[in-house]
Amino acid sequence: MKKLMWSISLFSLIGTAVAIQFIPERVPMHYDAAGNVTRWGSKNENFIFPIMILFMSLIWAICIGYYEKKALKNTDEKECAEAKSNAKVISYVGVGMALMYAVMQGFILYGEYKGAILGATKQVVDIGKVTVIMMGLLFIWLGNAMPKTRINGTVGVRISWSMYNDTTWRKSNHFGGVAFVVAGVLTIITSFIVQNSSVATAISVGYVSVAAVASFAYAYKVYKAEKREN
Repeated sequence: MKKLMWSISLFSLIGTAVAIQFIPERVPMHYDAAGNVTRWGSKNENFIFPIMILFMSLIWAICIGYYEKKALKNTDEKECAEAKSNAKVISYVGVGMALMYAVMQGFILYGEYKGAILGATKQVVDIGKVTVIMMGLLFIWLGNAMPKTRINGTVGVRISWSMYNDTTWRKSNHFGGVAFVVAGVLTIITSFIVQNSSVATAISVGYVSVAAVASFAYAYKVYKAEKREN
């Protein structure tokens, strides 16, 4: 999975380098809330996003490497299994995020190409809507990853209540995973119902905020239950 993450990240950079050869020198670079072009700029500015994707992949790779080394050095079978599991899940998350941003970059390049060719005064591709849809897919992707994690400080519902023991972690992250999947599905549905992408984005942030608060509340509930039993 780590190789796939790097492959997607490098593909975004190389794909951008190839694509800009066919794009005019000046392209629409910024839009207002109504979709009107507010700034034209150099096509070379498109390298900023792929470089950011590579940097994020580097951060994830460092986290993955940490758990892989922990698994190799640890003699405790349970802790070794936890480290291996977390390295795998973080790789899964890294792939999801790299893929999300790479797809967005593709739509950005296409929108700039069409906008430049047409001399457009409004955005040709609603990048805001694309972003909201990709956010929804990312929430679903993360929601599926959360129940597979072991106790760690990088991915999942990471608060003292959920990290009390293995049971509170497992239950909290199973609930959190379902909540994030629901938030993702609602986000995608909202992107097609709400025409204003800024409003759709705000609503999607609301969905994931509710999912997070509900997950924290549930973590507290299972924590209290575990404390009573112990």
